Amino acid sequence: MIKLKYGNTNTFYIPGSSGGLLVDTDYAGTQRAFYQALKAHGLQVKDIAFVLATHYHPDHMGLIGSLMKQGVRLLLLDVQTASVHFSDGIFARDGLPFEPIDETNAELIRCQDSRRFLAGMGIAGEIIPTPSHSDDSVSVILDDGDCFVGDLEPIEYLDAYENNEKLKADWELLMAHHPKRVFYAHVNEKYLDSAR
Repeated sequence: MIKLKYGNTNTFYIPGSSGGLLVDTDYAGTQRAFYQALKAHGLQVKDIAFVLATHYHPDHMGLIGSLMKQGVRLLLLDVQTASVHFSDGIFARDGLPFEPIDETNAELIRCQDSRRFLAGMGIAGEIIPTPSHSDDSVSVILDDGDCFVGDLEPIEYLDAYENNEKLKADWELLMAHHPKRVFYAHVNEKYLDSAR
């Protein structure tokens, strides 16, 4: 796994046997910095087979449309279809260079089929819905214990929230997979005691 930091959002490249999976991108307009981050790690766009947004807020999917124009496929989960164009108006308002996503050219899968799909890429893991941040939020859990959660609130914040059953349910589901390291979009990764 390679962490790519080129803006405000941590993005991650997970290598596979026939191209890797890029988890999240940064805001529209960060393309040049993205290319520099790839180069710094000896990667090229052609090494990315699929890109997955943990959710469709603008700081997580701003480059997806342009990557698709370069041959990268979008991996779209069934729980995300209604949110693909959530950020289009934001980018238009801000006047940023943005290529809208053509979801008709995406690989649409159900969350329950994600293990089989990732296995076909040579990646052992699965993608699960974690909707406490937004209805379209998903997390990637690898069998080696690495977990990519986007903007999910950290587990240590659970006690600070009252009546946040969605966040509690997300963490219960994640912890059932015995994660060892959790990678967040905006803070550093954390090691977990899965026995919590």
